[in-house]
Amino acid sequence: MAADYKNILVINLMHIGDLMLVTPVLRTLRANYPSARLTLLADKKLRDLVEFNPHIDECMLIDKKGKDDHFGAFFRFILGVRKKRFDLVINLHRNERASAIAAFSGGKRIVGYSKPGFSLFFDVILPNKKAIMHQIHSHFEVLTKACGVTRIDDGGLEMEIPPGMDEEAARLWRENFPKGQKVVAFNIGASWPTKRWLDGYFAECADRLVERGYGIAFFGGPMDEGMVRDCLAKMKHKDNDSVRVFTGKVSLGVLAGMLRRSVLFLTTDSGPMHVGVAMNMPIVTMFGSSPVPGFYPYDAKDVLVKTPENCHPCGIHICPKQGEDNMACMKKIPVDVVMRYVDELLDEYGDCVGAWPEHYGKYECRVIDLAEAGREA
Repeated sequence: MAADYKNILVINLMHIGDLMLVTPVLRTLRANYPSARLTLLADKKLRDLVEFNPHIDECMLIDKKGKDDHFGAFFRFILGVRKKRFDLVINLHRNERASAIAAFSGGKRIVGYSKPGFSLFFDVILPNKKAIMHQIHSHFEVLTKACGVTRIDDGGLEMEIPPGMDEEAARLWRENFPKGQKVVAFNIGASWPTKRWLDGYFAECADRLVERGYGIAFFGGPMDEGMVRDCLAKMKHKDNDSVRVFTGKVSLGVLAGMLRRSVLFLTTDSGPMHVGVAMNMPIVTMFGSSPVPGFYPYDAKDVLVKTPENCHPCGIHICPKQGEDNMACMKKIPVDVVMRYVDELLDEYGDCVGAWPEHYGKYECRVIDLAEAGREA
């Protein structure tokens, strides 16, 4: 019999995609503990993603790069956590800061992932199995093996757009695209260089789509602005009125609102990719260094094109190979192959913008393994 927890804290202080991959955990906890008070602790800059999640009672926010980024403030933050007297603390972020908060939270039961040292204060420690199974499924193992959860309610990725941000997205859409135009969203940036498809390849895809009458919307954060400029410089149709750049200009909530108005998302393995999954839109993505089992887009209608390079998945941030072999994993994912699946999804879902089919329980995306395709050829 599972313990009857009344006050639960879930910790994840990672990046956009990692936080989105916690949302099925929140739904499952609510299904198992309907009367519990459920709190999520996340990075303040990502509040748009989870603050209005319907399954939580409170979103605690830590300013990792601001006011909480020194020992005194961090100590006071932990004291604030302790005052809430949680009876279950679930840590889903295996780094020092998250492990320390969990370890010193004062929780009656502390479980999840932990760095050595802090693990002494945990009741149950489990490995993060993201290299061999989807990150979400690894999180579910924490719930079943350490918390006594008996019912998994996997609703996929979920995000409630904050008040006013969908309206802002609608305004920007009206101002930038003619009514009725179909727009393909692009995200060309990623946290690691080895996750990035070549900007020239993205440019060629954008040109082909513009020539067929599609609009192009570039997204991404401020760190991606240079990459987008380089991509635009390689486009034949960069000055076309249908090409719009929102990179570094919109919040995460507005991004979500704009993605749900796009017809398809062409993206790297990135945080925005997982926001697109939460919006239930069709996605085509390219994986080079990233492990496919752990981070594929969690929706059966999506397509992942996997590099043929045998060094996949290296997990290395900077490619160590030199010359023509540098970034070979991404160089060997051809534009023609990617566009074949872009066209497939546009044909199937191009008239469903904002009303894509529900997909509860259908989360295994289609993986196009170019290594297997090469062997068959």
